[in-house]
Amino acid sequence: MPILMNFRQKSKFMPFNVLDFFSGCGGLSYGLERAGFNIVAGIDDNLPALNTFKHNHRKSIPIKLDLGKAGALDTIRERIGENTKIDLIVGGPPCQGFSLTGPRNLDDKRNSLYMSMLEAVKIFKPRAFLLENVKGMKTLYKGQVLEEIKEKFQAEGYLVDASLLDAANFGVPQHRHRLFIMGVKSKTKHFKWWPDQTHGDENWVTCGDAISDLPSLKNSIGSEESKYEHETKTEYQKKMRNDSNVLYNHLGTRHKQFVIDVINQVPEGGNWKNLPPGVGESRKFNEAWTRYHRNYPSRTIDTGHRNHFHYKWNRVPTIRENARLQSFPDTFEFLGTKTQQNKQVGNAVPPLLAKAIGEKLMEYFVGDKPMNEVLKQIYIESNKNMDNPRLSEAIGTMLEQQTEIRAELKKRIKTPGAVAIGIFASLAGTAIEAIVPGASVLQGFSQTLRG
Repeated sequence: MPILMNFRQKSKFMPFNVLDFFSGCGGLSYGLERAGFNIVAGIDDNLPALNTFKHNHRKSIPIKLDLGKAGALDTIRERIGENTKIDLIVGGPPCQGFSLTGPRNLDDKRNSLYMSMLEAVKIFKPRAFLLENVKGMKTLYKGQVLEEIKEKFQAEGYLVDASLLDAANFGVPQHRHRLFIMGVKSKTKHFKWWPDQTHGDENWVTCGDAISDLPSLKNSIGSEESKYEHETKTEYQKKMRNDSNVLYNHLGTRHKQFVIDVINQVPEGGNWKNLPPGVGESRKFNEAWTRYHRNYPSRTIDTGHRNHFHYKWNRVPTIRENARLQSFPDTFEFLGTKTQQNKQVGNAVPPLLAKAIGEKLMEYFVGDKPMNEVLKQIYIESNKNMDNPRLSEAIGTMLEQQTEIRAELKKRIKTPGAVAIGIFASLAGTAIEAIVPGASVLQGFSQTLRG
């Protein structure tokens, strides 16, 4: 048996498996992976988006499927395997029906697709679920739609809570308000439903923080694959480059001269209201001729990108620039036509927001015992580095030393709980060197427990 799998079984930290419904290109999946979850499959009826999902989630199963059709869940079970246990079901049903600009009809098929997730919960019986949709759903019909959804999941034995989250509050350089509904089978007294905000007025990640290092495209239109021209200028840019040597999807748009002339007259942070009389009057609505500001997060990235413009250059943002504003790393490559890529980016859950929620869900899955923090971090890193020989060797050493360490600790520590904590703190100390992300945090924690 491989060392890492042996460790997972002995520590009872086997992979927490996820099904991503209406996965799109996989923004939610990508964030959950970074929180330590294993994405078993992404299910969507949009082939271009699913191709992008497959391209960026090589270990997951892409399933093209209309979830509104009879027998869809049987197809999923067949594809993932009869014995595959599902711990978490997530999804963002198409939101046109709930959109503030779309029809508000409870009988609209697009509004009832969340029922496929309810049926999936009944069949797969996960320990938790996560539903994402537009903010308008919270107040639709004076909150009746939200309450109906919560009641249906509560009837299946889940504790349910809902929260409206702004991606900008979690390090995403974009104001994007979305409603999330979470359900869990049980809840310890220390479990908090939602992640704490990490960003606000004083420390927003701004448009300039996100994209100022990318080529201007002032003298060329760019290409689907190109090279970086500048060094990174911010921590966010370093995080987004993610050691990438290739710049994907940084392809500009050829605007007509009159469009360029109008954009040129919009001040940074302004919109159509700031244009002179008679200019740009073909577009007069809230988002028309919106120019980003380098010192603030962007407006919500949509699926068209024809009404938002770069804070400095007289053009719409590229796919890569909008992907950065959505917190997709540069290693995440979008496939399909430019129009299809725009839709994929605009429909996605920002990965950094997904990661923050995923980390909170991980706390629920691993529990709140002190020793579990060490185990959780080792589990997460082993999930990311299953082929890391240094990590395998370190964990192998941990397992070999377990009996010896337990005997030594029994001489000094009388409390069984303290023995368990001490053992795993000592064992974790052996593996710390192989765990690069968060090593200092783990090391300090294990030293505290040992002391």
